[in-house]
Amino acid sequence: MDASRPAQATNALGVLAVFLKLGLTSFGGPVAHIGYFRREFVERRRWLDDATFTDLVGLCQFLPGPASSQVGFSIGLLRAGWLGGLAAWCGFTLPSVVLLIAFAMLAPTLGGPFGDGLIHGLKLVAVAVVAQAVWDMARRLCPDLRRAGIALAAIVLLSLTASVYAQLIAIALGAVLGLALCRGTSATGVIAAPGQHTGFRISRSAGAIALALFGVLLLGLPALSQAGAGDAVRVFDAFYRSGALVFGGGHVVLPLLQEQTVATGWVTSSDFLAGYGAAQAVPGPLFTFAAFLGWMMRGVPNHLGGAVLATVGIFLPGLLLVVAALPYWQALRARESMAALLAGVNAAVVGVLAAALYSPVWTSAVHAPLDFAIAAVGFCLLTRWKLPPLAVVALCAVAGIAQATLLH
Repeated sequence: MDASRPAQATNALGVLAVFLKLGLTSFGGPVAHIGYFRREFVERRRWLDDATFTDLVGLCQFLPGPASSQVGFSIGLLRAGWLGGLAAWCGFTLPSVVLLIAFAMLAPTLGGPFGDGLIHGLKLVAVAVVAQAVWDMARRLCPDLRRAGIALAAIVLLSLTASVYAQLIAIALGAVLGLALCRGTSATGVIAAPGQHTGFRISRSAGAIALALFGVLLLGLPALSQAGAGDAVRVFDAFYRSGALVFGGGHVVLPLLQEQTVATGWVTSSDFLAGYGAAQAVPGPLFTFAAFLGWMMRGVPNHLGGAVLATVGIFLPGLLLVVAALPYWQALRARESMAALLAGVNAAVVGVLAAALYSPVWTSAVHAPLDFAIAAVGFCLLTRWKLPPLAVVALCAVAGIAQATLLH
């Protein structure tokens, strides 16, 4: 046991180096990240076979949290143990955290037509990117009338109620409707046949501990927050719940974060959308947007303390759930009821994101016909011309600056 520790530490350093390179170069969002991972770890390095990788991706798409980060963490875990999992997460996540913190530090100094135009251009990027996410997710997750109806029901529910629990109610409703209506389907259309044993080497006791810790934090943090445990607990609780309750990862976290930060007065709507636009321009997982929000928060732990609390808080639940699920995934994925439940949840998630596209994204960014034109061009460049998000960010930022300069 002891003799294996130096080898694991050496392997963990190798994992860190590989994932640091990916964290610096992986543009394009979670779907693109999975493609990068497959090329790097299945085709090039052969750290795992294609069947194991596919099974791992299926698990992470099934669970709440950032799918690409969960896949990366799991690959590191399987390669070099717990140190490898931590190294993979740090290497893939920290580059975009650092870049978004740097933007948060510079944002208050951006004034005048240039700064105002840049911020407005980033808001319009958010409109285009979220619209693309809704479009792509609707085609993939709502391919039939039943799931389209679940998505529309979620939109109607969110339009009629302003409750802070509306999003959770919509997702729960999607789960119930999925169980009732979506038997014989899965999150991607059809139930996958159970694969061969993939060799996940996580003990059931480790999985049980991770699941218990996930539940204790999910239920205990709100109780501590209400008992007056302090602002740091409130911040960690807000981001932990966002990470624990978001199915689909990526852009789906937007409405949950908006509810936890803008609605509470911690971050202004303008700063929120500007940061979200900037998050499209950096590599790595979109969940690192939490680092920007943590830095920008007012009246609570902010700057570096807020960024650390927000980043750890939003990623931790997804990682705990991966550890908890790995030992049981083979049996779980074969159950038709679980596939039907997830199909309903994912359809409801499309509705939640579509509602967020209107408010706060559209209402905070599109104020004139030219704003609509810029956002529409960005949407078409993403969906039809297939330009990389970084190029669309640059074009919308330049358009925003030009607009502000000409109208000044």
